[in-house]
Amino acid sequence: MMENKRVYFFDTTLRDGEQTPGVNLNQEEKVEIALRLEKLGIDIIEAGFAAASPGDAQAIRAVAQAVSKPMVVSLARTNKEDIDAVINAIGDIDNTGIHIFIATSPIHRERKLGLTKEQVVAKAVESVSYAAKHFKHIEFSCEDSTRTELDFLCEVAEKVIEAGATVLNFPDTVGYTTPEEYIKQFQYIKENTAGIENVRLSCHCHDDLGLALSNSIAAIKAGVTQVEGCINGIGERAGNVALEEVAALLETRKDYYHKETGIDLKEVARTSKLVSRLTGIAIPPNKAVIGGNAFAHSSGIHQDGVIKDKSTYEIMKPESIGFHETKLVLGKLSGRNALKKRYEELGYFVNDEQLREVFKKYKDLADRKKEIFDEDIIALLETQTTKEKHSLYSFKDFSLQILTDNQYRAFVNIVHSDGSLIEGIGEGNGPIDALYKGIDGALQLEDTELVDYKINSISQGKDSIGEVFVKVRKKGSLFQGRAINVDIIVASANAYIDAINRLKTPHENLSKI
Repeated sequence: MMENKRVYFFDTTLRDGEQTPGVNLNQEEKVEIALRLEKLGIDIIEAGFAAASPGDAQAIRAVAQAVSKPMVVSLARTNKEDIDAVINAIGDIDNTGIHIFIATSPIHRERKLGLTKEQVVAKAVESVSYAAKHFKHIEFSCEDSTRTELDFLCEVAEKVIEAGATVLNFPDTVGYTTPEEYIKQFQYIKENTAGIENVRLSCHCHDDLGLALSNSIAAIKAGVTQVEGCINGIGERAGNVALEEVAALLETRKDYYHKETGIDLKEVARTSKLVSRLTGIAIPPNKAVIGGNAFAHSSGIHQDGVIKDKSTYEIMKPESIGFHETKLVLGKLSGRNALKKRYEELGYFVNDEQLREVFKKYKDLADRKKEIFDEDIIALLETQTTKEKHSLYSFKDFSLQILTDNQYRAFVNIVHSDGSLIEGIGEGNGPIDALYKGIDGALQLEDTELVDYKINSISQGKDSIGEVFVKVRKKGSLFQGRAINVDIIVASANAYIDAINRLKTPHENLSKI
């Protein structure tokens, strides 16, 4: 009874979320997100796809070593090489598992895999049996389950349960199904699969038709006890279900669903903002639960009601998901202990090494900015990583020359990881254009194209920190970069260099669940 009331949260932000075009998370960023997911109360973290690259395998291992409460799993296809990659990455670490998948729908079997039903079953059973020798936690997914024959889903499920699977996932891989159909699918599987009562059932919904949340909740109503998704709903194509929406719904309507979760809703805002910063994907203002307008009221009637009683138009309190009022808390004379105390008040743990590094940036910011807000110091912490130590290039400085006809000439200096100085000159229609052409010239980036450039203001005032996101394309692959600075030109240069560093160490994802 209690098991049926508990809904487990499986987060795939680090795997399916990273398949969002242009998103490339390095190892430090993956670990940072994983630690935040642990505080949020996520039960299972899918840290990546070990067979994709040695770098991804290393990052998965780093995540497994960094967290203690969540189960950490890696994705694998139904072949020995993929499973061995997972075993080598995390097989010797406690509280780890594997997530194996194969496509089961007719269109995938015939046109993608070129396999018969019998061959699909054989590969599934062989892979799960092999993995069961190394892992106690084995999730098996029938990719594109919602376009698969129901009797074949039951056949596959029954066979992999016998082989040792402990979790069965039936993903709506292309966002095709409806809530009513999804409920019927799970009901049929539960009624017609031997041993189904011995495994946990899971759902994994994509949002191609805007039904990811509705389908996930429908699955829970049908008896599913694990929901898979990403923070902020990022992921392939239109994205996955936003886990913060599922959690907020189950908590807000506990009177109706009667479900328990391990999610600490007060960590939602911090987690959402961190993922947004590290992926470069802005949160739409009208986004449910965590959008900038989620608790804003402009209608006179609404404002009058909220003034009298917030519950008239707010079904959740902003504080319940971790939103804090922006406050002026620190000044240029504030010391390191004051900064650490404010971080603790905001719910951030900062070790001594982090504090030393971020305090230097804080002092530099305090010299250049009159008012420092909570958002400012959070941005300093959340964008402070050790990536500079591992970067091929770092931006040193620049100078600008104004030419005729609103043209600019930029002189840029870039430092190579070996300590050598690289100089470049570029001319363009504005300072940023000239700066980027100078960087292109210095690094000889003839085949690299800038496809996106965005500026956000982190806090308030004319001297607010500028946050810059860029995306560059090389040979069809997208790479994102980000940086913050009071000087928007410096932030722009650092963001561009960040993207180039990622481009120089590309990370390839192969999975499509």
